[in-house]
Amino acid sequence: MTQILDSLSTNSTNQILCCYINATHKIKIARIANIPDWYFERVVFPGERLLFEALPEAQLEIYAMKSSVVDLVEFTGCDHLLT
Repeated sequence: MTQILDSLSTNSTNQILCCYINATHKIKIARIANIPDWYFERVVFPGERLLFEALPEAQLEIYAMKSSVVDLVEFTGCDHLLT
């Protein structure tokens, strides 16, 4: 099911389609926080593919539970997640 919440403004012409794959057995949280006036945070289940549109300069942060603390485990530019 496709769900579009808090999408980028329609005047952004340089949006790119990105794909993140959770290839682990842990539930992860994907978050983009470096784009002003835009909030993006999704839960990504094990084996799930997350498709989303973002600006090329967006930075995807991936969080996972480690020793009962949610910790930043991955950090990548969305321009590296092009589909």
